[in-house]
Amino acid sequence: MNTGDTAWVLISAALVLLMTPGLAFFYGGMTRAKAVLNMMMMSFGAIGLVGVLWVVFGYSATFGSDVGGGLLGNPLEKLGLQGVLDTGDGAPLVGTIPEIVFVGFQAVFAIITVALITGAIADRAKFGAWMTFAAIWVTVVYFPVAHWVFSFTEDADGNPTGGWIGQGMGAIDFAGGTAVHINAGAAALALALILGRRKGFGKDPSHRPHNLPFVMLGAGLLWFGWFGFNAGSALGANAVAGYAWINTLAAPAAAILGWLIVEKLRDGHATSLGAASGAVAGLVAITPACSALTPMWSIVLGLLAGAVCALAVGLKYRLGIDDSLDVVGVHLVGGLVGTLFIGFAADPNSPAAGQGLFYGGGLELLGKQAIAAGAVMIYSFVIAYAIGWVINKTMGFRISSSDEAAGVDVSVHAESAYDFGGRATGSFVPMTEKRSVTSEPATAATTEVKVDA
Repeated sequence: MNTGDTAWVLISAALVLLMTPGLAFFYGGMTRAKAVLNMMMMSFGAIGLVGVLWVVFGYSATFGSDVGGGLLGNPLEKLGLQGVLDTGDGAPLVGTIPEIVFVGFQAVFAIITVALITGAIADRAKFGAWMTFAAIWVTVVYFPVAHWVFSFTEDADGNPTGGWIGQGMGAIDFAGGTAVHINAGAAALALALILGRRKGFGKDPSHRPHNLPFVMLGAGLLWFGWFGFNAGSALGANAVAGYAWINTLAAPAAAILGWLIVEKLRDGHATSLGAASGAVAGLVAITPACSALTPMWSIVLGLLAGAVCALAVGLKYRLGIDDSLDVVGVHLVGGLVGTLFIGFAADPNSPAAGQGLFYGGGLELLGKQAIAAGAVMIYSFVIAYAIGWVINKTMGFRISSSDEAAGVDVSVHAESAYDFGGRATGSFVPMTEKRSVTSEPATAATTEVKVDA
């Protein structure tokens, strides 16, 4: 065991956990004021639900001994984390860190993957239906897919026994472009189709983000945590972590520029929402590639991802698919761009040691990347659609039209993010309350203040 490596991975795990509240701010600011709490609650619900399932059987299903030809770990082998709790001299290790530390690091990946999906169903989903979907999806989709990508094990004779994508086929995904972003993006597309469009989609100006400072704050917290996401995946305080770290700076920085250039040319304005979205698009794209590209190629990838994702987001209006907060346009498309770009620009001298097309590697690596991306996308979409369809037909996934008009915060959670009902002098007065008009002169205490809901 190396104490420096252990400390770095523990810190990285905490950084990645912070990403989910950061995502709650990012998504919450993009919704209407009467839906922000529901949006944030779905992220916090993912923390509670997935955190418990991971400890009970999720870790075992993901990193237990393979029981299906690279498809799934044994969910009973480490049930309740049995076998990884020894803290003495015989503590099991993953590389140079205790396995129990690795358990925690991978747990927060599972949590944020589930939370990412929620952006596609903003303003209109029942909280109970979402939690039911999340419990089933993480069990039958995320845990197996994470095993495909992240599980690297060998038998007593040194034969590989891990996941079929990462260890079996040799596709490169350093920190989760397939297992996290393509996986979540495909599921988000499925749910957007199941729930249908919000009332007034593409026409009602009230669907604009209600709090852009929240969006910027959320993007900043996501970027901060993403250094743990990517550099922490080196599982050590070493040069590989440094390599991933600098690429996690370069790509999203370039992606901001790429997104803003598209906005300026297309719309005439570079927006704060575009800057925040561009940063996230670059972070998504560099996630699988941060150990495979040079920093200069990371800048190229960032510019490409920012521009492509900005264009992809606009397609939802042409296609009529209400992906509320652009999960498909940013995470699915960005994950595909980053995963496939490895096949072109992977540097054989990088830590990942892949040889892309631009370095004379031919189409072999690109083919592996395409198979990995396609397999995860199709599997996640099909299973998520089936789960969502069943839930919609049984318990119902979408709130009623009247509840949607009133606001999902009040109708589902009996709460409001902003209280305008105070009685003190100078307080705001809710629009629904009518005051009688008297002949007395208006004062600061009696003047009605109208609030744009």
